[in-house]
Amino acid sequence: MTTHRFTPTTWHNVLGTVPPALRIADGDTVITQTIDAAGYDKDGTARWPGPNPMNGPIFVSGAEQGDALVVEIIRLTPIRTTGWTRQVLAANVVDPERVRDLPPREKADWIIDTDALTARLKEPVAGLEHFVLPLDPMIGCFGVAPSLGQAFSTATSAENGGNMDYRGFRPGTTAYFPVEVPGALFFLGDCHAIQGDGEIVGTGVETAMEVEIRLSVLKGHKPNWPRGEDAEAIFTVGNARPLEQALQHATTEMFDWLTSAYGLSPVAASHLLGQVVRYEIGNVFDPAYTVVCKIEKKWLPKA
Repeated sequence: MTTHRFTPTTWHNVLGTVPPALRIADGDTVITQTIDAAGYDKDGTARWPGPNPMNGPIFVSGAEQGDALVVEIIRLTPIRTTGWTRQVLAANVVDPERVRDLPPREKADWIIDTDALTARLKEPVAGLEHFVLPLDPMIGCFGVAPSLGQAFSTATSAENGGNMDYRGFRPGTTAYFPVEVPGALFFLGDCHAIQGDGEIVGTGVETAMEVEIRLSVLKGHKPNWPRGEDAEAIFTVGNARPLEQALQHATTEMFDWLTSAYGLSPVAASHLLGQVVRYEIGNVFDPAYTVVCKIEKKWLPKA
């Protein structure tokens, strides 16, 4: 297996069928440096307009419609000592009558200590003078080209992934995406140094990141929606609006996974989901919301 160091010279604000920037073999590793959600690189230089410019696409040999693209997130390393967020809650996450009372959603700068692995506000506000957070890097936006020649904006998400902003897409997690076009055409970007559930101010701590991933093909096992797993749990992702539809997609995908891969009957899968399922919230700021359906591995049938 080969390790590729991929240095992009152009980026994309859509996930779609565009000429590949890199071709790799099944099982190869890629190391690449992302720019932030507004298009600024590790040196603070503007390289591409937002939203969420993506590196790629990466063509994976052997990936065909009906397969799953397996993305192992090996490492996420901040490569800039600054980040930024918005400083006020998004209007859609508070009661409508309170929106008029919210202050302007100005940009707030953060200092990232790459040695101590912490982040803090550059200009602390009253009550948060000692607010220092441990870094918890994650990929905010990644996925594959959708079917039928579609191109989805990096401002949103769908069956092919996209701007899900789920904190669980961190090192040690493996993601699975449905392959719809030859080579899968994988994109990634929009990395965060840390973020709360939901991205409810419209950002995480946006920064540039060096990402190390391994891409492989799982033949004939295409999911309908993104899936993932880490050492402790398996999870499925639904992307839609309203929020209940995202939950329905995630739950149906988990139900299908349990009945197909784990041999559970519909009744057994329902019992399991009914008592041990956990739901987590990804993005609730952008056009499509993200809900994650999770089952701890300790509850799964033993192979």
